[in-house]
Amino acid sequence: MKTLILGVGNLLLKDEGVGIHAIRELEKENLPAYVNLMDGGTGGLYLISWLQDYDRIIMIDATLDDNPPGTIRLIQPCYASDFPILMSAHEIGLRDMIEAMSLMDNLPEIRLIVISAANINEVGTDLSPEIRAVLPEIVQLVKKQL
Repeated sequence: MKTLILGVGNLLLKDEGVGIHAIRELEKENLPAYVNLMDGGTGGLYLISWLQDYDRIIMIDATLDDNPPGTIRLIQPCYASDFPILMSAHEIGLRDMIEAMSLMDNLPEIRLIVISAANINEVGTDLSPEIRAVLPEIVQLVKKQL
């Protein structure tokens, strides 16, 4: 099953960039040949043309919710409404992308790994200690999904 692991986020906003940091960690791993990694930046509709060639997409992103920072959840969204209510700063772009792919009847299997953050608007390029500490868990969860 041709699989894309898509990390989304903004590296200039600390924990909001956890998806990109996770991709950088996964680049160090020996992954199967059917897996590709992508730094999706802040997501959005421009990614659709890249995503249509995959059978499965594993997205990694930050979310604001009531969970403690560093909480990792796995979600299998089928529709835009299945995404967490307060997903990171580019929430609308990802939701719109899923809706558009669904309307085009070209929606791959999607798994979304969300990491709870306390703040996604703090400027800086380093992850908070709580989020940095769970990077190995994110890598293991991705590998388990493969």
